[in-house]
Amino acid sequence: MMNPLRVVIITTVVAFFVIISNAQPLPPARPDGFVYTNVGRVDPNPVAIEAFLDPVCPDSRDSWAPLKLAMSHYGSRVSLLVHLLPLPYHDNAYVASRSLHIANLLNSSSTFPLLEQFFKYQDKFYNDQTKNLSKAFIVKEVIDFATLAVGNSLQPQFQAAFSDIRTDLKTRMSFEFSTSRGIYGAPGFIVNGFVLPGVGSPIDYNGWRKIIDPLVAMKRM
Repeated sequence: MMNPLRVVIITTVVAFFVIISNAQPLPPARPDGFVYTNVGRVDPNPVAIEAFLDPVCPDSRDSWAPLKLAMSHYGSRVSLLVHLLPLPYHDNAYVASRSLHIANLLNSSSTFPLLEQFFKYQDKFYNDQTKNLSKAFIVKEVIDFATLAVGNSLQPQFQAAFSDIRTDLKTRMSFEFSTSRGIYGAPGFIVNGFVLPGVGSPIDYNGWRKIIDPLVAMKRM
């Protein structure tokens, strides 16, 4: 949930990125987001879900398991695209999000395992646990942590990617994309282009059933 101080912080950061985006007229080479692959026959017109998550946000973590359960229940009748929204009041959200972009570049099959690894061991990267650590030390910790999911053999490439301006831009553009869609907190969800109310709060499995069941039923009509 967002308190007033967080709203002020996010508003300030959004204003900064609006200035940056005005100086960045070119769109990204690829659409933002990670495609979650569901099992089953491909539906040509699925219910389209977009999730906006922060890898070190407890509410994002709590939203993931019920969303995955809903994806499993509906199979090919739904699609899921995950966007990263590193919130400014989570000190290590940006570094964690950047590592996910790097993982997706080096070994795309590791993207969601790494996201789930962040959720499982999230407390390692909370503000209080890292407040006395240098940025360089935290980056090294994230690299070591991430290569457990990506593969230890890719550690040199992973480390090099943290010095590549392109991975920095990808992470910034994810933030810009999220705010351009009207999402200013995590978790946030868009279903068939409609922003769901309650941004910043998880949706449980029953909540997803109430949202998706009527949409699936309407497709049969």
